[in-house]
Amino acid sequence: MRGLAVRVLLFLSLALLPIGLIAVVQTRQIAEQSKVSAELSLLAVTEQASSAERQIIQEAFGAAEALSPMVRLWRRDSEGCSDFLREYMLATNLYSMVGFVEADGKMNCSSQLRPYDFSQSDAFKALQEEPWRRATSTQFGGISKQPVIFINTPVYEKGDLIGYMAISIPHATFEQIEETPHSLTPLAMVTLNQHGDILTTERGLEIADPEYPADVALSLFVGQDAQVFEAKNSLGDRRAYAVLPIVPKAVYAMSVWPADTPLLQSGVSARLSTLLPIAMWLASLIVAFWALNRLAITHIRKLGRQMRRFALNRTLPRGTLGAGVPTELVEMETSFIGMAESILRDEATLEDGLRQQNILLKEVHHRVKNNLQLISSIMNMQIRQAKTEDARRVLKRLQERILSLATVHKSLYQNDNLVRVDAGILLKEIVEQLLSVGLVSSSQIKVAQSYESISLDADDAAPLTLLVSEAMTNALKYLSTITKGDAHISICFEHDGPENAKLVVSNTIGTTENDAGTGLGSRLILAFTRQLNGQVQVKEEDDVYEVTVTFPVPIHDKEVYDY
Repeated sequence: MRGLAVRVLLFLSLALLPIGLIAVVQTRQIAEQSKVSAELSLLAVTEQASSAERQIIQEAFGAAEALSPMVRLWRRDSEGCSDFLREYMLATNLYSMVGFVEADGKMNCSSQLRPYDFSQSDAFKALQEEPWRRATSTQFGGISKQPVIFINTPVYEKGDLIGYMAISIPHATFEQIEETPHSLTPLAMVTLNQHGDILTTERGLEIADPEYPADVALSLFVGQDAQVFEAKNSLGDRRAYAVLPIVPKAVYAMSVWPADTPLLQSGVSARLSTLLPIAMWLASLIVAFWALNRLAITHIRKLGRQMRRFALNRTLPRGTLGAGVPTELVEMETSFIGMAESILRDEATLEDGLRQQNILLKEVHHRVKNNLQLISSIMNMQIRQAKTEDARRVLKRLQERILSLATVHKSLYQNDNLVRVDAGILLKEIVEQLLSVGLVSSSQIKVAQSYESISLDADDAAPLTLLVSEAMTNALKYLSTITKGDAHISICFEHDGPENAKLVVSNTIGTTENDAGTGLGSRLILAFTRQLNGQVQVKEEDDVYEVTVTFPVPIHDKEVYDY
């Protein structure tokens, strides 16, 4: 999201947003109009396909409504009422029965000229629960003994329900109708009552029943206007259904079409109008990105590569950005080249000064080492001229300490890194030096040494070497008087955590001419441990004396305390 091209495209998209919204709204309106037109076309075809059924059913309901006043006048005269209804049935030649069922379920007035009792029939009980006009279908009529459709309408007198008009329409009546052929034929054409039950079909129930919508209750459309919806049939195929009322709240016509029927397909203009806003938006973004990439981004990336190349290997650009580059970018390149040349000059000056300082510092360490060795040589002469053994021993201890410091300075000037030294190599050299002087070649003392490579700050090198020198001198002092048994000395220097080190010096214990001693060695070990910001632990058991020193060796420079 931080790229220049992305940000420009984002802002351009925001600028085009109002125009895009207007185009989207207009496109949606066109699509909705196209959809409404397609649905109206589908409903019109459905109305034409169901014209015959609609005419017969509407006439039957109209006849029931028209006969209701006559029945109210003749219902007391059962014979005259029956004659009248029979004459009407024969005149229309559409129905198999016309009658009036009283509120108690008895039919004394009918075209069949004899009474019937429907009080115990399920159809009459359902009619009593919902006393309004309805149409139902049965494959075996109770009177005609053939497939019929019952038309029932309630009859009221002074606001009271007195019975129901009943008209039976044989299924054969619908089959005899000759319909005008249509250019588009639905997969199925049925009429339904308000409960969604099929009344009639044009192509047979075996074709219409599988096309019935599986997940939509058609009773939901009762009391609503004509609608078109999509759903899956009982076989799981996607279908388009058109439903329109024939007799409101009583009978509906429904046609079934493939989901891809041409009547529901949007026109080419509608599809093009849908794609137009997207095409405009993409075209604008492509033009803007091409212009931005040609004028700026390509040159900026080239300048960025030049800067990265200079940062990695200090290489100046071989050529300029070229002709046709905007003035602002040319000025940026010129400033970069000038800055790069200035950095190269400054780095060369700094490297030269640093090289001279390193040479001088190494020379200082070298001369300090030479001076300490000179002092050691003078002390060696003094040791040979000393008259007492105690004096020689004291001078010898001082000489060892001076040689330890000389070893530190030798490691520093021989190492390219003048700030840190390898403590493992340094301690090994000092210990070997002390062992070569303190142990005779014929001694049977076992020596075990273990050193890990630990980078140590130069300020800690001096106290560490002096500490090891004191610990080794004390160990050799006691080892020199062991007359029997196995004598050994062990030196171990290792990591004790990510930024800690541990030094362990252990030896067997003998006897000296003066067991008391001065205690100076122990005090020096404690002092050097404090300079290292560490801790010392002394343990003596089973004729073994062990000194353990732990101290921090941080990767970065640590604070040094002045003791």
